[in-house]
Parts: sequence; C-alpha cells; structure tokens
Amino acid sequence: METDLPASNGSSPLRRHHPPEGEGETVSDLGRVQRWMLAVITHPDGIDEGADADEAQRWIDVGAGRLESVVTRSRKLSASERLAVYGNAYYARLLECLGEVYPVLLRTLGEEVFNGFAFGYLQSHPSKSYTLGELGRRFPGYLRETRPQGGDGADWADFLIDLAELEWAIYDVFDGPGMEGENPMELPDFAAIPEEDWISLRFRAAPCLRLLEFSYPVNGHYTAVRASDEKMKLDFPERHTAFLALSRRDHIVRRYPLNEAQFLLLQSLSGGDSLGEALDRLLRFGVASPESLETNLARWFRDWTAERCIFRAVEAGPGCPVPK
Repeated sequence: METDLPASNGSSPLRRHHPPEGEGETVSDLGRVQRWMLAVITHPDGIDEGADADEAQRWIDVGAGRLESVVTRSRKLSASERLAVYGNAYYARLLECLGEVYPVLLRTLGEEVFNGFAFGYLQSHPSKSYTLGELGRRFPGYLRETRPQGGDGADWADFLIDLAELEWAIYDVFDGPGMEGENPMELPDFAAIPEEDWISLRFRAAPCLRLLEFSYPVNGHYTAVRASDEKMKLDFPERHTAFLALSRRDHIVRRYPLNEAQFLLLQSLSGGDSLGEALDRLLRFGVASPESLETNLARWFRDWTAERCIFRAVEAGPGCPVPK
C-alpha cells in the first residue's frame, strides 16, 4: 500500500510506504523514508548502488529500478537524479570538512588533486560517526595504504603521509584535553629536591603533549605554506628525519622542533621512566654524551617548564621530598 505524503504546498516528491500488514511498525512512516534516503544518498558508489544495498532495502524494499515508487520525478529530473542532488551535496560537504582539517595538504596538492584523494578516502572509509570531528582520523592511514603516485619525487607519498599526520595531530590536540584551568608545574618546584635525587624524578606529561617523528621536515613546510601567498609554489623539501613536540596552551596549539636527544628524553619521561632511566637510554642509544647532557639538560627543563604545557607535574621517589 502506498499513499502520497501530504505537503503544505501539495508537491512533495516523497511517497509513503507502510510495512506489510501484520508486521507492525517499529519506526514512524517518515522515519522509515528518512533512513532509507540517508542510506541511498550516502552510499559511496552512488544512488543506484545505494538503493540496491542491504541498508536501504532494510527500510524500504525497492531497488534502483523502482526509485519512483518512493521519490517522484520532476519535469526535468528522474528520481535518481533528484536524489543525486542530495548525494552530491553530502559529499561536497564532507570534502569541505576534510579540507578544513588538512588545509596545508590541500594547498600543497591543489584542490582538484586533494579532492580526488579525499573522495577515494570517503569511499573506502564512509563517515560512521555522529560527529564530523572524527571524519579525517583515518586519512593519513589511507594515504599510507594507497601510497598515491605523482609529485616531484619517488618519495612523494611519504612526504604527503607525514604532512597529513602532522595536520591531524594538530587538529586532535586542539580538540582534545588540555591544561587550561590547571596550575602548571613551574621551575621553582625543583628547588626542594637535592641534586643527587633528581634521577628518581618522574614527570607526568601534559594530556595534550604529542611527540612526532617524521621522514621529512614537514613542520617547516607547514609554517612556510601558512605564511605564503596562496599562489606561491613551494619546493619539495629534501628528505631528513625531523622531530616535533605538539602541545596546547591557552587554546592555541604550539609546535616545538626537537633534536633527537630531546625527543627520546621526552618520549621516555612520557612513558613513565624516571629521569635516571631516561638519561641512561640516551647514553645507550648514543644520541647524547655525558658532557652534552651536563651542558644542556638544565636549559631544556627550564625551557620546557616555562612553556607550561609540556609537563603536568613531577613526582619524587621514596625518601625524596615531593615538590608542591
């Protein structure tokens, strides 16, 4: 049984569908059509494939050849074409959202190439979350899996993956928990601790701290693109390992370039190692000498604590006064 849905202007394109007699109705008639339409217009392979898919037929059992039993045609457009208007708008909005999460990648690639990669991603990883905030989470992984070809060198894909990982990390840090509203650890906290007891200290990292290792200097590229004219062409950077810390202070994401010793030290401390254990790791890996640590360690901690978003607190071992 089907009847036309009433409309205030008398020209609704939708038709009402009822479940078979005796089965009852678990959702409203309008809700059934809405869920069917959502399944059809969001299907990654298009309207006809969406209408034939199980999710759509779960709500209304019509295939691509019977779309006009649900959606009327207009004088110029078929039912499939009318639904495609909504489908195109849906994907256009998702592409726009991905461009807002990855603005530097978009500018680096150009809109046409970026949208091509992004649409392939949306087909492989359709949006399933109630929030668009999760839409781009798996995009760097998709680029790693597909390794897009082209660009200015054989390692072009590695550069794009690094850049995408940086942009997602920035987005994630901005949207995640931070230190706002807390009293951050200050350098004077160390005054109560005898120098010989420093090796027992354990540092609690700020919840917004992220430590990143890249194959390319994408942080410099990110800065250059953000500061450049829209039409400026930037050179493809040379490959070399780069380390970066991200954190957030006063609702602004901060980027801190690191050398390898700083990166490994913060990585160890963030993982729960004591300061003594972390320093031993640096010496075993050969990324720092005792002389360089003696020269630089105090300055590193002075700089990091001054930022007020690297460490949340410091805890002392047994028998050592805990700083307040």
